Amino acid sequence: MSVAVPPLISALLDPTRHPHPVDRVELLQTHGAWVLLAGDRAYKIKKPVALSFMDFSTLDKRRAACEAELRVNSRFAPPDPASRIYLAALPITGTAQAPVIGGDPEKAIEWAVQMRRFPELDRLDHVAARGELTSAMLQALARHVASFQATAAVSDEDSPWGRPDDVAGFARDNLASLRSTLSDDADLHTVAALSDWTETRLNQLTPLLQQRRAEGRVREGHGDLHLANLVRLGGGVMAFDAIEFNDALRWIDVASDIAFTWMDLWHIDQAGLAHVLLSEWLDASGDVSAPAVLPFFAVYRALVRAKVAGIRWAQLGASPDQAALALEEVRTYLQLASSLAGLPPSQPSPCLVITHGLSGSGKTWASTRWLAAQHDGRAVRLRSDVERKRLHGLAALAASGSGLNTGLYSAEAHGDTYASLRSRAAELLDQGWRVIVDAAFLRQHERQAFADLAGAQGVPFAILACEAPVGVLRERIRARQGAGGDASEATLAVLDQQLGWVEPLSSAERACACSLERLVSVQSYARH
Repeated sequence: MSVAVPPLISALLDPTRHPHPVDRVELLQTHGAWVLLAGDRAYKIKKPVALSFMDFSTLDKRRAACEAELRVNSRFAPPDPASRIYLAALPITGTAQAPVIGGDPEKAIEWAVQMRRFPELDRLDHVAARGELTSAMLQALARHVASFQATAAVSDEDSPWGRPDDVAGFARDNLASLRSTLSDDADLHTVAALSDWTETRLNQLTPLLQQRRAEGRVREGHGDLHLANLVRLGGGVMAFDAIEFNDALRWIDVASDIAFTWMDLWHIDQAGLAHVLLSEWLDASGDVSAPAVLPFFAVYRALVRAKVAGIRWAQLGASPDQAALALEEVRTYLQLASSLAGLPPSQPSPCLVITHGLSGSGKTWASTRWLAAQHDGRAVRLRSDVERKRLHGLAALAASGSGLNTGLYSAEAHGDTYASLRSRAAELLDQGWRVIVDAAFLRQHERQAFADLAGAQGVPFAILACEAPVGVLRERIRARQGAGGDASEATLAVLDQQLGWVEPLSSAERACACSLERLVSVQSYARH
């Protein structure tokens, strides 16, 4: 497409054409829309394009797309109406030279989505560029996404969405688009390697993709959950700009949605925060099979970005300098996709780390920071407080109502929890993940079971030991109970009991025990 702005858009750049006070109007463009920033409002007008994955070629289709965009994005809105971003789908009436926003829908010459503007600097891509992205923000985002997904509509058995053949079709479309865009032999060799990897993984994952669909993991999601479509708002993080133009791109495996954000964090060299996001999302969603499919979806998402970069370049009629930048972007995403796919094998070996410490000693704090420090390999955390509840059908933050040594905290439930953690850790190590298990591990036989697992898997093993004076432990437990919002249900009575049965680390265990600082600064676990 030409970069020329059509008469209607030019006319709407006039502040007097807007039904509210506007000093100036700014224009942004995507490959599918013009976005007018006008005072405290924004108006998104679809471009009359027909691409393989979106069709806005007629006025009726653009109206339907605007109404769909309002509906799908309203699902992310907070309860407070004043914090909502999406406001209305509005007709534009009058003429292209003298347009009026609003009026009789039957006399519409175009349609627009009206949105409440938010500070652009609060978009997470801008937050990240300023170095202000934090673990707490990513944890809030993970809970936001998991909460939305928990109530999203589920693709039933007879629906056409999220079947393995559809997943394969979209993955192949990305690669076909790149083959038609690129001409350099090295680039085409990379695409060919990624194509081979994609076909191999599809063959391996098809049964699991079918199983996840049968379990209700294909839902009406977002479809485009990268950092530029996430914003700090009202003390939390909220998604916006979900895909409305293609149902098949929105009705997807929930792991595909979170994989986009996970991939985007890798793209900006924030792999550690990607691990924090994923681990919190796994805790909040209880989706234990997601790590097996997430790398595939992350590679797919990187190739989506590579394809879109090529489409944007073609639309803008790029100059040689712009063409060079566009090609660099395509190659950056191809390199990222290759790295996430392990082409050539480049990911560091997996390892197994367990925590050790009494309630209130800072195990979750330390394990979160361990995750954030893993910059060169896939890492994930398992928490005993979360796993115990999941095994009994409870959400991570739900109160179990169990007393000391009863219910979820009986000896039998305790043993089941550690057995499940070991089984899940074994699966994750097989899949190439670095794993940290956040649990008390107060007894030597519990620690030995995981040391034996690491030995059987042939991976490094370490113990992240957390300590604090008893008075500090008591104060932390009181504060945690008062604040709420954590999966742990440990009380002062639990701490007193732990003090009576804790088995100190043996000399052999102390040899592979590390402080957090040592563990993350010198990667000492690799030597054990």
